[in-house]
Amino acid sequence: MRRSTFLAAATATALTTGLLTGLAPAWADGTSGGPVLVDANGWNEPGLVFVTAHSDSPITRITAHFYPLDAPDETQEAGSTEDFTQYSGQDATSGTWRAPVHLADLGDYRVTVDLQDASGATVTGALSPDPLKYRTIVMVSGLTASPSVPDYLHQQVSVSGTAVARDPRTPDTPTPADGITVDVSAAHSRLKATTGADGHFTADFVPTDPFFQLSAAAEVSNSYPGAIDLPMYPQDMHTTQAPVRFTASTHALNLKQGATGTVTGRAEIQTTVGWQPLPNTAITLEGSSVVAGQATTDRQGNYTLHVSSDNPAPNAELIAGTDGMPFQQMATEPFSLHVAYTTHIDLTASLKDDGSMPTYGYVYFEDWRAKWPAKPTVTLQYSKDGKTGWKNATTVPLPIRYNKPLFQEWFASTLNAPNTDAYWRARFNGNPDLGTSTTKPVHLYRYATRITGFHASPNPVRKGQPIRFAGTLQYKKGTTWKPLYGGSPSLYFKPRGSSTYHYVYDLDTDKHGHLIGLATAEKDGTWALVVNRQTGDHYLRSARVTDYVDVR
Repeated sequence: MRRSTFLAAATATALTTGLLTGLAPAWADGTSGGPVLVDANGWNEPGLVFVTAHSDSPITRITAHFYPLDAPDETQEAGSTEDFTQYSGQDATSGTWRAPVHLADLGDYRVTVDLQDASGATVTGALSPDPLKYRTIVMVSGLTASPSVPDYLHQQVSVSGTAVARDPRTPDTPTPADGITVDVSAAHSRLKATTGADGHFTADFVPTDPFFQLSAAAEVSNSYPGAIDLPMYPQDMHTTQAPVRFTASTHALNLKQGATGTVTGRAEIQTTVGWQPLPNTAITLEGSSVVAGQATTDRQGNYTLHVSSDNPAPNAELIAGTDGMPFQQMATEPFSLHVAYTTHIDLTASLKDDGSMPTYGYVYFEDWRAKWPAKPTVTLQYSKDGKTGWKNATTVPLPIRYNKPLFQEWFASTLNAPNTDAYWRARFNGNPDLGTSTTKPVHLYRYATRITGFHASPNPVRKGQPIRFAGTLQYKKGTTWKPLYGGSPSLYFKPRGSSTYHYVYDLDTDKHGHLIGLATAEKDGTWALVVNRQTGDHYLRSARVTDYVDVR
């Protein structure tokens, strides 16, 4: 028979080393394949010790010895046990054996184990790497939750259970743990409850997640000094997430840059008693992971969502609720948010003597996200009063040269025979993604003019004598001809036999439009009068009037 003995004095050094660095399994000295101790401890089972070991032959005998953990090596053992039965393992060559432990005092104990197998190989005084914690165990049992599956109408959960204490000296007679604090864990909720005389406790909470674990553990208490507070295995719990629906006043907004839109509606949740208003729920407009607006429903489930134009989202969603709400599902509705970026336009226009109106101007935008339409245009418009009744005169192409923010793109056009007394403006014709812009109205007017009753006298006239000119200068406003006071029609003279008129000077007119002016008779010829540019920017050239004078 093979035999190996670890003496008590030898184990002192092994214990010190083992506590600091951990021990390797203890083999029979000078053998291979004999009994090997893996561990011996209480597994938090009051009044029991569990020995894990293996050998190449069936293990036939186990004896465990217990010594106060901090006592000198020469101290007499506090007790021993050899009443082992196999607890786990397929055969006696390997597994875990357990036995009852009866010790007088609570505390932690050093454990040595004697092993013998069927071949006769033995190991004596093998030191366990773990001590036996011979202490009172305080644990929670019978943990229940009501309702077990909370829903929207029954959100508050009541948790109850009983805390018991098991002394390893009397493990079969657990007692209620009175007056201790129990820590209840439910998802993100941490609750405190105090046990009564019967060890019973209760606590209430409202779940914040649809799936969570429920557990409870006794806290350290002066009533049970040194006790092991054993947490219970957590229970998997879940809530009922009810369907949600909501309405929206619109599913599309076209906003100008800087503007704010509004969406209104009502949210409801389906319960066992039907659809009910859903209060305190977020309504979010989200597109491409960017939030364009958010609101919260009121007590009646109504909401008013203000939508910013800062973040366009042509393919967005309206969302009721958020991820992970314990009692309600999320609901979505499609939404389209188009933003027309701001454009700027300028116009320069004038009326010429012949009634034509040359125009030119430019358009530009500032935001880098803006893009020109495929064929951008500018429309020239006119109105009688500059406020209402705008009519389109012509549409002008806007050639794109730069296609960049802040770069002016120019247009130009000349109108022939436009309305010569009107307010004019230029309007950039945008699209849903690029805003329309309009210039301020500019009043352009040039009235038609005429000279009536023109004649020179006397006729004939002596050379060197004055010639007086008669007639009336008028302008047309609307359908009425009116006197043109202060007009300056130009006087021309063409001698007999010549084909060329020569400018003489400008005549004046009085408040009745009558001509004021004299000329000296020098030669026979034709006198002519016409309104030209000198008359002013707001009057068109008149038809020329003439009169022949004979000088003698």
